[in-house]
Amino acid sequence: MNVRKLILLAVFAILIASYFFFDLGQYLSLDYIKNQQASFDALYQENPALILGGFFLMYVVVTALSLPGAAIMTLAAGALFGFWVALLLVSFASSMGATLAFLASRFLFHDTVQQRFGDRLKKLNEGVRKDGAFYLFTLRLVPAFPFFVINLVMGLTPIKVRTFYLVSQVGMLAGTAVYVLAGTQLGQIESASGLLSPELIGAFVLLGIFPWIAKFIMARLQARKVYRGWQKPDHFDRNLIVIGAGSAGLVSAYIAATVKAKVTLIEKHKMGGDCLNTGCVPSKALIKSARLAWHDKEADKYGFDAIRSDFRFSNLMARVHRVIEKIEPHDSVERYSELGVDCRQGEARMVSPWEVEIRNGDNIETLTARSIIIATGARPFVPPIPGIEDMDILTSDNLWELQDQPKRLVVLGGGPIGCELAQTFARLGSQVMQVEMLPRIMPREDDDAAALVTASLRDNGVDVLTEHKAVRFAREGDDKVLYVEHNGEEKRLVFDAVLVAVGRRANTDGLGLDELNLPTNGNGTVTVNERLQSRYPNIYACGDVAGPYQFTHTAAHQAWYASVNALFGSLKSFAVDYRVIPWCTFTDPEVARVGLNEQEAEEQGVDYEVTRYGIDDLDRAIADSNDHGFVKVITAKSSDKILGVTIVGAGAGDLIAEYVLAMKHGLGLNKILGTIHIYPTMAEANKFAAGEWKKAHKPEGVLQWVERFHNWRR
Repeated sequence: MNVRKLILLAVFAILIASYFFFDLGQYLSLDYIKNQQASFDALYQENPALILGGFFLMYVVVTALSLPGAAIMTLAAGALFGFWVALLLVSFASSMGATLAFLASRFLFHDTVQQRFGDRLKKLNEGVRKDGAFYLFTLRLVPAFPFFVINLVMGLTPIKVRTFYLVSQVGMLAGTAVYVLAGTQLGQIESASGLLSPELIGAFVLLGIFPWIAKFIMARLQARKVYRGWQKPDHFDRNLIVIGAGSAGLVSAYIAATVKAKVTLIEKHKMGGDCLNTGCVPSKALIKSARLAWHDKEADKYGFDAIRSDFRFSNLMARVHRVIEKIEPHDSVERYSELGVDCRQGEARMVSPWEVEIRNGDNIETLTARSIIIATGARPFVPPIPGIEDMDILTSDNLWELQDQPKRLVVLGGGPIGCELAQTFARLGSQVMQVEMLPRIMPREDDDAAALVTASLRDNGVDVLTEHKAVRFAREGDDKVLYVEHNGEEKRLVFDAVLVAVGRRANTDGLGLDELNLPTNGNGTVTVNERLQSRYPNIYACGDVAGPYQFTHTAAHQAWYASVNALFGSLKSFAVDYRVIPWCTFTDPEVARVGLNEQEAEEQGVDYEVTRYGIDDLDRAIADSNDHGFVKVITAKSSDKILGVTIVGAGAGDLIAEYVLAMKHGLGLNKILGTIHIYPTMAEANKFAAGEWKKAHKPEGVLQWVERFHNWRR
């Protein structure tokens, strides 16, 4: 804190201390004002300008210093100056004093608070930037809420000073009027409780209800503005149209059909979306095959002299497609038609906020719906690296059509998909070079988790090239070459195939977003609010096309909110709950996480503790020769409250579920420790991690007395 801030803080401290030391509050009491009312009246008649100016200045000082007595001064103003003069005087004095308190809070504490808690306040800051004026207006309309708290807290947010003053001026006017009106009857009021007359209580009730009325009116006005120029149909063909039949779209349509809404589901490619056809299902099937193939390299670990695994790559890919075919009925047109969903094949395009055009070859049909959900997913992002267009690149979309295993494979990207597939192909015998421009792979995870995965990848034969930037691709004779830059030097990587796994981009092409002026974010995702509404309140988006998480399970999670809000939002709507979101990278070892990890806790300035249990100590892990990895739990300081968990090891994706449940329902480590876990299982790792926390927090003082008790008994 600099010198100017210290000086200002000292001045405030002295003034506030003087108020209490000299008992100045006695002059701002109801009894004192009533007793001195006649004298005040006389002084006001003799010199009105001096009294008005002095009162104004005193009111500003009291509110600026957040001293008690502002309410009493408002009553006094009504008694001394009459309703209209008092209303004008107090209205401007209170707003100016509040603004000074706001500025002091911002000057003294804003930078410190934002730097320390910026990430945790990100959502609040965005909300204030977007709707701060309305939030403040709502709070100002309820005089029972401590205004000095509002002044100080709003100073920590990014709301503009001018906005704060103007909204405060208008928002406090109604409450000020009620108090001033009460003050005109000061002679009839015996105590502060006398303010709570039936008339005044009714006035406060109306003030409390008014924000919701205002919110409703503002929402209707905003909707009218957004829909201006569009003709809303008198009747609708459907209650809901869902575009995209991936995880988000299927769940949305399923929920709508379950509650007996008339819903149409449109898919231009295959039911099940990326997860079934090109993502989770095929990748996990191939990972399993690669894991079995790797056992011949680990024969001695299990007591074998040798294990032979002969395979043809085409047979492995045939198995992948058999797995897809076996799961397909779960997401089929037949199943969803039986559930009551009208399934359509074709390309969907929104031609108005309520109309969707379905094109299937030469056949074009237009349907209307009260609400629309966009659930079109995402596709692999291909970076604009020079020469990449000539490389016949592989992505998670087209990889599954591969019949010949590449001998030399370059994998671009060190995220979950890149790591999973790099390890898989290395275990199958390909020479894999994984290129990542950052200092390490898996940048969203902690260093220790990333280090274990890196070591495993290298043990499996992957050449992990971190801090290597892909510069350009080239064909040199029969060779395909990638040039990378590392420490200022260029390196040449020769390969047979390149797999691009550097992220995903939302599928919004051809949906009519430009015609509807629907905004998108930098990664192509549709811009939505906390209720998954787009610019048009009746158009929603969920899943990968909406973000911020691009996981199958979060797509399904969002789909519930999108469908319920789309069908019942006029009665009750729900904001998406992102508090407990787990995910897993299915490398060997697996890396599963929920909540905060260490690096995020540090960035957010969270006061936390770390409890770690090494899976190398776990009986079942030792028996399975999987004795590597750890369970790491982030808890609040001196508490068993779980803030986040990272598990690295075999079956981590399954083990994390216990912590997800605990965090969702507010259960701490003591509850996990008190839960019986079957022996011998990997799940015991969760109990032992809780035990490690308990050992670190045992009551040493109590145990000393217990020891004395046992000594006495001997």
